[in-house]
Amino acid sequence: MNKAIELKQPAQRKLLFSTGLSWLFDAMDVGIISFIAAALALEWKLSAQQIGLLTAVNSIGMAIGAAVAGALADKYGRRAVLLATLLIFSAASGLSALATSFAVLCVLRFITGFGLGGELPVASTLVSESVPASERGRVVVLLESFWACGWIIAALIAYFVIPHYSWRLAFVIGAVPAVYALYLRRAVRDSPRFMQQSGERLTFGERFASVWSARHRRSTVMLWILWFTVVFSYYGMFLWLPTVMVLKGFGLVKSFQYVLIMTLAQLPGYFTAAYFIEKFGRKFVLVLYLLLTALSALWFGHAETVSSLITAGICLSFFNLGAWGGMYAYTPELYPTGVRSTGVGLAAAFGRIGGVLGPYFVGLMVAQGKQIFSIFMFFFIAVVLGALAVLFLGKETKGSDPDLV
Repeated sequence: MNKAIELKQPAQRKLLFSTGLSWLFDAMDVGIISFIAAALALEWKLSAQQIGLLTAVNSIGMAIGAAVAGALADKYGRRAVLLATLLIFSAASGLSALATSFAVLCVLRFITGFGLGGELPVASTLVSESVPASERGRVVVLLESFWACGWIIAALIAYFVIPHYSWRLAFVIGAVPAVYALYLRRAVRDSPRFMQQSGERLTFGERFASVWSARHRRSTVMLWILWFTVVFSYYGMFLWLPTVMVLKGFGLVKSFQYVLIMTLAQLPGYFTAAYFIEKFGRKFVLVLYLLLTALSALWFGHAETVSSLITAGICLSFFNLGAWGGMYAYTPELYPTGVRSTGVGLAAAFGRIGGVLGPYFVGLMVAQGKQIFSIFMFFFIAVVLGALAVLFLGKETKGSDPDLV
């Protein structure tokens, strides 16, 4: 990478922390809805299919948001789109507290999802473009580690707020990022790579064609398979985790407590992935962590005792979220600056289709009385397919210049 367009260390740390907090708020909102769904199932007498629909609607919004925000970020800049998406999802989250019916809540969760889905690929692109190649993978994985912090906060809110106050207060807390956006507007600048682009921006049609050109087609196919399988399994498993614990015979509060313990394992998962990704490369981290995620899913689905459930859940969190970090670090490195955000956004958008199908699939299976083990077997297969796509179609990008791919 040209040294003239790298941010200095203090600026890198400030960028990582500033965008990381927006990532944390994103994760907090996604995490809260999984706990709220479990509470609403009891309060509003929602069926398993309705819970699946609620989480699916959120993912539909995320899919559309990822594609739209990714395209806009290549035209108007990463920073402007990052701020806009942050405001959209925080405002809609706060308004969700006022929902008086299941239909209204679904509409608000769609809007929330639009902002959430748009913010994530744009933030990872911004950070990836702003740090030197020798640190790029590690820094983006560390950015992803803020997701674990957000889930931990969501679990704490669920444990201490929802049972004693209400799920509505949890949604009000989700509106906090709107205030944070005021700080972010001054703290973050656009990526040096984007700012130094010369000439007119490509149209969306030209960028879409480039993503699917012979130069990038293999990488695009690999990424779309990877994103779909990872998002399908993650949202299918983790958004249902509190409810699955209830189905296994634990009370609501006890289920929240166990999920909080499992969630804590996400942080070391990220940190180990951040270390290995610059030492052994992107493909190594993704394939290894995905395969271990698949095995953990089988174990969790089969576990019956408290100790085995918690241990399997810890392994599931550790390896799955480490893989997520590797995926976010890897994806921007496969496209040049002019189409990078579009490429990342489209891959994330296709992945979010899996996020729609995963939770709804679990709802249907539960409604039909299927065993938890059978459900997790499907997630095992999906994750293994994602690992094989990276192994056979992916190329190593460690230390490479994305504008030369």
